[in-house]
Amino acid sequence: MLLQLPTQKIPIQEISINKNIKLFIKREDLIHPHISGNKYWKLFFNINNYLEKNPEKPYIITFGGAFSNHISAVSAVGNLAGIPTLGIIRGEELKDKWRDNPTLLFAKRNGMNLQFVTREEYRHKEKLTDFLQNEFPDALIIPEGGTNEEALAGVKMMLNDDTKDFDYLCTAVGTGGTIAGISKYCEDNQKVIGFKAVDDDSLENKILELTLKQNFNLINSCFGGYGKVKDENIRFINDFKEKYGIPLEPIYTGKMMQRVFELIDEDYFPEDSKILCFHTGGLQGIEGANLLLEKQNRNLII
Repeated sequence: MLLQLPTQKIPIQEISINKNIKLFIKREDLIHPHISGNKYWKLFFNINNYLEKNPEKPYIITFGGAFSNHISAVSAVGNLAGIPTLGIIRGEELKDKWRDNPTLLFAKRNGMNLQFVTREEYRHKEKLTDFLQNEFPDALIIPEGGTNEEALAGVKMMLNDDTKDFDYLCTAVGTGGTIAGISKYCEDNQKVIGFKAVDDDSLENKILELTLKQNFNLINSCFGGYGKVKDENIRFINDFKEKYGIPLEPIYTGKMMQRVFELIDEDYFPEDSKILCFHTGGLQGIEGANLLLEKQNRNLII
């Protein structure tokens, strides 16, 4: 087994607020320095089951964008285990610019080969996957974001006796795998809220197909669109870190926590509710975000 179960409990930290509500955050970002948060759990069974069946000449292929947490995590797994990895990267224009991108540079330093495809080609990932599986029949091909049935089984590990007493379970949503796993395996009395980082109307049906349960609700937390970082997001993230000592990245968890605070102010949650937010890691994305913010002469994320 390459990815191990943690030897210590993942801490759950209380976030003090001036309301008759108790708010907590589960620090999945602390599970591993480079394979953090939900990415660790999405890869847990994908990687371990594959290596058990293919110990001789393993090869891992996956997909992602320029600042993808998933690409970063898979490259770190490859480096950790000495497994060759291939990242199919959205955006052919990045082919000669990857050295300027901290995520892609990290992936290359981990030994990942990068293949850049046009955005049109990337939209047809199913066709690309079939082609790659034919070319590399023994390879493990992990979908974008790591979302599949094995990922859901891994996300189940984020739930334990410490999470059972919460009324609401909150997570950021990208491809839908994390919320689907939480929805599928949480307690029957718990409500699950997903905070969408991307304005995708098809997400609800995708999640329903994975979880087969209707115990979740999706709330838009795009703040202008996927990957867009507004000044209010930067202020919130920096204030949050200063007050609670918890770093947040600006694409997923940062926007989720900002919307949670807004919902609390709007009395969305009943009094005496216990809310648990999952910190899904992705802190490697801060460097890339700051690179873009610096070029725009804007405040940086601390």
